[in-house]
Amino acid sequence: MSIRDVPIAGGGVTGTRCRESAVWTFGGVTRAVVAALALSAVGTLPVMAQAKPDRSKRPAISEAPDVKLPPLQQFTLANGMKVLLMEKRDIPLVQVTIVVNAGSVLDEHSNLGISSLTAAMLDEGAAGKSALDIADAFEAIGARFSISPGTHAVSLSLRATSQRMPEALKIASDVVLRPDFPEQELDRLRKERLTGLVRRYDDPNSIASELFDATLYGSLHPYGRSASGTDMTLRSLRATDLRQFYTAHYRPNNSTAIVVGDIDPAAARALLEGAFGQWQRGAAAAPAVAVPAQVKGRVIYVVDKPGAAQSVVRFGRIGVARTTKDYFALEVMNTILGGSFTSRLNQNLREKKGYSYGAGSAFDYYPSTGSWSADASVQTQSTGPALAEFMNELRGMLAPIPVDEVERARSNLAMSYPAAFQSVSGIASQLSDMLQNNLAPDFFNRYVDNVLAVTPADVMRVAREYIDPENVTIFVVGDRKVIEQQIREQNLGEIRFMAVTDVLGPMPVLDK
Repeated sequence: MSIRDVPIAGGGVTGTRCRESAVWTFGGVTRAVVAALALSAVGTLPVMAQAKPDRSKRPAISEAPDVKLPPLQQFTLANGMKVLLMEKRDIPLVQVTIVVNAGSVLDEHSNLGISSLTAAMLDEGAAGKSALDIADAFEAIGARFSISPGTHAVSLSLRATSQRMPEALKIASDVVLRPDFPEQELDRLRKERLTGLVRRYDDPNSIASELFDATLYGSLHPYGRSASGTDMTLRSLRATDLRQFYTAHYRPNNSTAIVVGDIDPAAARALLEGAFGQWQRGAAAAPAVAVPAQVKGRVIYVVDKPGAAQSVVRFGRIGVARTTKDYFALEVMNTILGGSFTSRLNQNLREKKGYSYGAGSAFDYYPSTGSWSADASVQTQSTGPALAEFMNELRGMLAPIPVDEVERARSNLAMSYPAAFQSVSGIASQLSDMLQNNLAPDFFNRYVDNVLAVTPADVMRVAREYIDPENVTIFVVGDRKVIEQQIREQNLGEIRFMAVTDVLGPMPVLDK
């Protein structure tokens, strides 16, 4: 039997714990004896009346904290690469994120998936080193590296201690400047993506998302087509195609380096010039993204998924661009509708009705016009009633919103906002959002004040302008034989029935 001394908090008493019997002793007195003595002592004390909390009223909302970030410093390298720098000197960490304007908006109908596949191939082999060599090199110095393809840009993120950042940047520069695009790795990624396409046929959420985007934007719109590629394009893309795409768009004057952490401007400039100074500038043009037409009328698309235990329900309309003047009012309004756990949609469908584990709504912001959606996965037998409750809540948003509900939503946004800036990676992510959406450099410092300035009148105005339950497209993916009559009983409008292959096309045949 082994005994370990453990300091006991409070009173400076040292206790010992017997690992086998799990009995604590305090200076030779067992825990049981101490407990008995304590209870005995309590019995001799006068009973103190405790006031019961008043649960009929919500706790008072405290004042929102200010977000005051260090000044954002900007400069440009000799090759045209822009740099955004924010110092955070409390921890010896540095994050460098290279944002390249080479997102899926550049894909064409004949090469869908080329942007994300090019990004995925960058660290599959570079400067003669294999993917395993690159991963081991980062691991050896404790650095973290990742690549995230997106709609408008590709982000390459590197995090390391300030002492190790020069070594880490040297490895990362090979990935960014000298990718090899090895055919063997491309074949492996191609098979993985084709397998992923097959999996979508059994995933109601993927089916709903594909139909949602294609219907609202149109299948030829950059926001309405598949960024991961199709069966045909994935099979046709070759390493030479990826190299051509890389050469055309991966240029320093088409990129921005976001640097956050324990580093000053002079050191950051020296590191970046050393790592990326040989990167040659080139011509790069941003594609124009058309504004899609707003939804008119109400149509319900029902995709038959036989045997589905749940129905995926999604409402959709065309939304706004990220730079809209109504951004803060929309965020407060959407928090009330479906943007928080205590939102109207979640409280109704989850807490009150028990139809769903969670329901919500969101604006999908882009530099160009995005979308608005409200969705939930609901019990199959409750699909029709769930649609009715969605409509009730959307129509309810057109009435004046109580002042206290607006106040709670404002406080929710203001109180939670500082959490986004706790780490170097979080700050870099926010700066990337600012960059890609053309936001003002002081956006973050003004965020809380702008949220708290939203009035009930502002919320009512944007709700009536952007939430239109009579002009909304509804998508349901579920078991038609169970849900069809339920949906018809709601009398919401024209119903169009579809098979999964009507949405995703013929299922790819995987090579053996």
